[in-house]
Amino acid sequence: MTSYGSSSAASSGSRTDGPAIASLCCGIVGLFVLSIVLGPLAIIFGALARRRAAVKNGAGTAKAGIILGVVDVVLWLVLLAVAAGNGGFSWYVGG
Repeated sequence: MTSYGSSSAASSGSRTDGPAIASLCCGIVGLFVLSIVLGPLAIIFGALARRRAAVKNGAGTAKAGIILGVVDVVLWLVLLAVAAGNGGFSWYVGG
C-alpha cells in the first residue's frame, strides 16, 4: 500500500521541462493577446527546451511552442499589413 501523497508518476522523474511548458503557454496565449511579445518568447523558450531535450522530457512540447510562436509573429505581421493597407491605425472614441 502506498503512503499518502506519493505516487509512482511523481517519483519516476518523467516530468516535462519547464521552458517547454512556458513555450507552449506563451504560444497559445499569444494567439489571442500580445502576439508580438509572446511569439518571440515562445520561440526563445522552445529553443532553450529543445537544447535541453536530451536531459529532460518535453521535446514535442517545445516544438509545438516554437511553431505556435512563429504563427504568433506571422499573425501579427499580417494584421499589421492589413491595418496599414486600410489607411493605418486610428483611435476613434465616440462623440
